Amino acid sequence: MAKYRISGVWKNSSNVITHYAFHTVGEKSTTRALKKSKADAVNLLEINGNSAFTWVWNYSTAGWEIGEEVEVVNGNNGKYLRSSPDNTKTDNLAHLIDYDWISP
Repeated sequence: MAKYRISGVWKNSSNVITHYAFHTVGEKSTTRALKKSKADAVNLLEINGNSAFTWVWNYSTAGWEIGEEVEVVNGNNGKYLRSSPDNTKTDNLAHLIDYDWISP
């Protein structure tokens, strides 16, 4: 049973999320981000007992805040991660930091 935070995403040239920045939550700390493919992220969260929340940077307080719970859904184009399904601002994790500038 593992807990994760997702702080950002990588997108392809069609603006579709291909990878997620996963952090493992420990008892006293949270790890640096690991780049996980969409398929790996889905597999990780489908393991019984594993859970993830978004991790959003708050510019006012200059710190990270736990956001919304992330779930795996099965859409028309296969499985993907989603948060807050009826909120257009945060749906599908597209509101998270775009890490494309770090690594392709």
